[in-house]
Amino acid sequence: MRQANILLVEDDELDTISVQRSLKKLEIQYLLHTAYNGIEALKLLREGENPLRPDVIFLDINMPRMNGIEFLKILRNDPDLKDFKVFIMTTSSESSDRATAEELGISGYIIKPLNYNDNTKRSDSMDAFVQFHLRKILLNENT
Repeated sequence: MRQANILLVEDDELDTISVQRSLKKLEIQYLLHTAYNGIEALKLLREGENPLRPDVIFLDINMPRMNGIEFLKILRNDPDLKDFKVFIMTTSSESSDRATAEELGISGYIIKPLNYNDNTKRSDSMDAFVQFHLRKILLNENT
């Protein structure tokens, strides 16, 4: 079975740690690649002899230099990158952010918990997403 590739585009170290903890609970082999913003993520996807081809991209909206929406617009306009599954992870409850992301063809929208001590009690937490949705996505692509 092929090892899954996951790209996390996130500028907050605590959120990165939270995602890593959730992913460790998967019983699937994966390789997590991280980028601090959209510019770094595009470099991973476009440059080098073997550009990254992730099975899933987790994308924060609010980041320095190039935010998630700007990155997503570039991604969707690039013929080589437009078909990646992208899940927005954000603390933003702005309906305009969600609407714009959905117009750009995201696969899902995850609201990050603001209280990390209560993370496991939220139905929309990263743990719940990883265990129920990401597992299914990666198992279907790696069989």
